Amino acid sequence: MIPLLQNRLSDKPLYLQIGDEIRDQIHCGGLKPGDKLPSTRNCAAEAGVSRTSIVAAFEQLRAEGYLRARQGSGYYVSLTGALDRVEKHSKARISKRVQTEPELQANDPSAADMRLFPYRQWAKCVARTARLSPRSLIDVVDPCGDPRLRESIARYLFDWRGMDVSPQQIIVTAGSTDALEICVRTLLVRNSAVGLENPGYLPLRNFVEQAGLEPVWLTVDKFGARVPQQSRMKPSPKLAVITPSFQFPLGTIMSPNRRIDFINWAERSDSWIIEDDYDSEFRYSGQPIPALAGLDRFGRTIYVGSFAKIFSSGLRLGFLVSPDGLQERFVNTLNTMASKASISMQRPLASFMDSGEFYRHIRRVRRIYGERRALLKSGLQSGLKGQVTIADSQAGTQLVAHLPDHYDDVAIARAANKRGVAALPLTAHYAGRPSKKGLVLGFCSLQSEEIQANIPALQQAVHMVNQASNT
Repeated sequence: MIPLLQNRLSDKPLYLQIGDEIRDQIHCGGLKPGDKLPSTRNCAAEAGVSRTSIVAAFEQLRAEGYLRARQGSGYYVSLTGALDRVEKHSKARISKRVQTEPELQANDPSAADMRLFPYRQWAKCVARTARLSPRSLIDVVDPCGDPRLRESIARYLFDWRGMDVSPQQIIVTAGSTDALEICVRTLLVRNSAVGLENPGYLPLRNFVEQAGLEPVWLTVDKFGARVPQQSRMKPSPKLAVITPSFQFPLGTIMSPNRRIDFINWAERSDSWIIEDDYDSEFRYSGQPIPALAGLDRFGRTIYVGSFAKIFSSGLRLGFLVSPDGLQERFVNTLNTMASKASISMQRPLASFMDSGEFYRHIRRVRRIYGERRALLKSGLQSGLKGQVTIADSQAGTQLVAHLPDHYDDVAIARAANKRGVAALPLTAHYAGRPSKKGLVLGFCSLQSEEIQANIPALQQAVHMVNQASNT
């Protein structure tokens, strides 16, 4: 999909703004001679504008010689006209950018589609902050984060997650891993036991092991992670890290009874829960699931959130919500280790949230991601019928295509990656012997055409690996 950025406050008509964007991409080489543009209907849906505006923009560019139309086929970038300007750019620089994009997607199948981000609205928030309160971009007033951003996050949690918290309970972090480090330094000593979901998030497992902590594996079933059990053979975890709203990678949503069981366990055993709610915004049916922390009347749950799936991991901002009574201990830890969260983007982010652009962006990408998810699911079910099973939780930024037990998901994922499909083997996310096999597949950063092209590539990967294993 081509990124179509519009400034609805501008006096310039939308179709001219859209035409400018496409023209600039042709000039810089982002669109090349012969490239087919998406249909006007798809462009209108992605950009959130009327189809009339898209058609007017395409027709204007056709009149200028940038595009040509084929009846019944669509619009294509012309081989003549202003394309001569592309030769003035560095071919090495252009080719390097184009070649690295698929590689980045392969590393993170659930990456967000940054082509959909409202850059101009964000730039206005940055510029407004620089103009009205430039000191906030460089001056650290509070180790817990910018006061205005903490207020904005508190309102967001009340409106979207059903949590009634004060800004004083919120600590701005450099992401979820930074939040975990703050918790570990505050609550645990070396060699302490930490409950981790199995299967689970590999970077989290690596962090726990590198920190000198002992992982206790919490098996994930259809109700979510299982509550730690008392055992003479194993230490009882003093901290459990769970993803109740959407378990990674299986996509399980923790049942209400299991949530209550975890809260009761933490109270009885004098332990703590970290609720990692990394992509709770992306639920495609019904309302968002209430946060576990909102149910915890004992104050044993530390809520951790991130902006990585809404912006990108490059923003390096997240937050944790401290239960009553832990704030002072967390502040002491921050004074010792110093905050890693970037200060320069905190006030602009508060402005972005307060202006409503943050919420408009979430609603828009949630609709688009939902459509892409449905397309991937239907494609897998038809293209790999009888070979994959998909548990549909209607949430998250990736899904798992479960494979039969005799399939080699590691080899299939490797073969898929060679064909340009970002896929991870499910078995790699298990500690010990895996109980399920499958492929972890993303869809957020893929256009409809790319998703449709990935299905035959996956079919080829599965067929090739199975054929090799049978010979």
